[in-house]
Amino acid sequence: MKRFLLLFGVILLGAAAALAITFLPQTLAVPSAVPIAAPARSVPAGVRLKAVLAGKMHSRAALAFRGGSFADERVFGMGSILVEHPSGRVLFDAGFGRNVEAHLRTMPWLMRQTSRVEKERTVAEQLAAAGISPESLTGVILTHAHWDHVSGLEDLRGVPVWINKEELEFIHSGHTLTALARQIGTQDYRVYEFSGGPYLGFDKSHDFFGDGSIVLVPAPGHTPGSIFAFITTTSGERYVLVGDTAWQIEGIELPAERPWLSRSLVDSDAEKVRGLLVRLHTLKRAMPDLIVVPAHDRRIWERLPGLTP
Repeated sequence: MKRFLLLFGVILLGAAAALAITFLPQTLAVPSAVPIAAPARSVPAGVRLKAVLAGKMHSRAALAFRGGSFADERVFGMGSILVEHPSGRVLFDAGFGRNVEAHLRTMPWLMRQTSRVEKERTVAEQLAAAGISPESLTGVILTHAHWDHVSGLEDLRGVPVWINKEELEFIHSGHTLTALARQIGTQDYRVYEFSGGPYLGFDKSHDFFGDGSIVLVPAPGHTPGSIFAFITTTSGERYVLVGDTAWQIEGIELPAERPWLSRSLVDSDAEKVRGLLVRLHTLKRAMPDLIVVPAHDRRIWERLPGLTP
């Protein structure tokens, strides 16, 4: 019996040591930079981007990227990006909804234990305060369909939800991480295709308004149908919304992936995520003025233009 307990203890210590190693700093290899031809900044008048902050989760930097500290508590912001365009207004993702506590319970137990939720005014409430009705929205474009990106859809019923077929199939697959999307119920899903040509090194694209102001590219990895959204405003700013490919900007700046525990819980293809992190790192290096916006880095969001009543 003592021998068995000793062996069991050795196995536990070995497993703990192996897990600890996955949190140690490790950056991804970055190849030599390849020249990237940025498209002209010619978009219509009136294209503006505004951040709608709609929820917080408190977690640790160590869970967001390799080399982060467990002593470094981070605010993982939730919300929507509103893009105003002469042809309509679109939201990217939906932030926390009014029933976020119930929504969180759709997630696996371990994910619920690693963060603390803090409610803020919902996207729907903030749009109403700014005089924007749901009926006036062209739609919500999902960067992907995990619970914290669809929670607020419950408060925006009737608004079209734009999604690609890979992510819609992911919702209908029965996967645990899309349980909330199914629970919220039938949405007015509008499926778009990547029928456009290459864009900033990505093989195909979808120009949402047909004028270069919003260009979507496939970025599978975090989920099968994850996307990046390149947004160019009338005043000349360039943004790329990268969803959850990185939770914090260090994942792209270093670049560094999530530790094993985090990526095993949330990423559908870790190898593809690594490739995208390196691609974003090199893209930012080639285009220093590009503003990279991870969906949950509150520090970045607080520097963006905000929605005001």
